[in-house]
Amino acid sequence: MCRHLGYLGPAVPLARLLTGPTGLLTQTWAPADMRGGGTVNADGFGVGWYAPGSAEPVRYRRAVPMWTDTSFAALSASVSSPAVLAAARSATVGMPVVETACAPFTDGRWLFSHNGVVRGWPGSVADLAAELPVVDLLTLDAPTDSALLWALVRNRLRAGVSAEDALASVVEDVAARAPDSRLNLMLTDGAVLVATTWWHSLSALVGPDSVTLASEPWDDDPRWTPFADRLLVVAQAGPHPGVRTRALGPS
Repeated sequence: MCRHLGYLGPAVPLARLLTGPTGLLTQTWAPADMRGGGTVNADGFGVGWYAPGSAEPVRYRRAVPMWTDTSFAALSASVSSPAVLAAARSATVGMPVVETACAPFTDGRWLFSHNGVVRGWPGSVADLAAELPVVDLLTLDAPTDSALLWALVRNRLRAGVSAEDALASVVEDVAARAPDSRLNLMLTDGAVLVATTWWHSLSALVGPDSVTLASEPWDDDPRWTPFADRLLVVAQAGPHPGVRTRALGPS
């Protein structure tokens, strides 16, 4: 399985979330909860962030372990952002280890990540793929389950479906066809974070002016709150940071 996190709040250096001693970097080589989905997250990584005043994010992706990219270590210490989505990848066996397969995926103002696997890929979700515009299928970032999930979510966003309903409906539709899948999605437009828990972990850290969602806590701060399985999680910062949930089903 992969690791991902999203942050909303006052601008902070990327290093504080990613490459510092309590950031995502540690989870690339010492994840606490993989649930049988591998041992390390060394098949690439990516981060997307929003510059203050910009509606569309900047993205950086590499098909190498985060700890080997010394250029990113310097970059992450010098760049600050009020909204971040980042992921470290553990590739499913048989799927390519290439830069374009790494989250976050992006389109316009959106950033998207998937932590998990679609069982029976690709046959199990062929009928869902057939509903997409042909151009979308021909221009997938990579021939992977995560890239297809993003295409499905993006297609619903473009049709006017809300971020919450787009994520929830894709998870439920895919789970109905591939019930043992791990469908932990995360989506942001820089103002709101929406995530799902479907056979993997997610926790929230809500501070006085910020909120973070992460696959696992990176320290022992007692404010970290784990979520149950089969939930849609919506987090917002602003003057009153908070998180709300609703059930996904059926289990």
